[in-house]
Amino acid sequence: MNYSYIAIEGAIGAGKTSLATRIAEEYNAKLILEQFEENSFLPKFYKDPDKYAFPLEMSFLASRFQQLKDQLSDQDLFKSFTISDYFINKSLIFAGKTLQNDEMTLYSKFFNIINASLPKPDLLVYLYLEVDKLKKNIIKRGRSYEQEIEPTYLEKIQKGYFDYIRQQQDMRILIIDTNNIDFVEKEEDYQKLLEIIKGKYDKGIHRFTLE
Repeated sequence: MNYSYIAIEGAIGAGKTSLATRIAEEYNAKLILEQFEENSFLPKFYKDPDKYAFPLEMSFLASRFQQLKDQLSDQDLFKSFTISDYFINKSLIFAGKTLQNDEMTLYSKFFNIINASLPKPDLLVYLYLEVDKLKKNIIKRGRSYEQEIEPTYLEKIQKGYFDYIRQQQDMRILIIDTNNIDFVEKEEDYQKLLEIIKGKYDKGIHRFTLE
């Protein structure tokens, strides 16, 4: 790999964890996985978003910040690089789609304070998958609290990612359309995806469609 810190991103069900985990295993990388299953507000949010959006987003922000601060500052000399299945800025993206304006103003203040102390990834990989396929993956993995996620919510999150990415000028970002491949089940497809990630890129947005 040409980078010391890679973050894999995408909407819910895009395959972030599967990809990050396999790359970490094959390349002896330090793996950072988001600890979302420990968030007690998540099942409540999916049932009543308006009531639980703010405590959910604040608790996620605190958890993500603490985990990344601890993991990124603790260098492992026996690992070749670090890969995570999320980027801290996803907190801002999700909050922007779930919070009211006054809540978002307060949330942004907290986010900007803590974000300044965290390193950015050398490479951000965004896995793009259409909403109907995201929903199928969510159903397939069978997490009970995720089954009530509406397609409109996934569409909002996907749009939030693209709005954020378009504003980034000082990062290396890969947007990879994975709609026509299955990198989890098919080795050939995984290798295609891996070859793209292993490339050397200048800062900016680079788009790929895999067939």
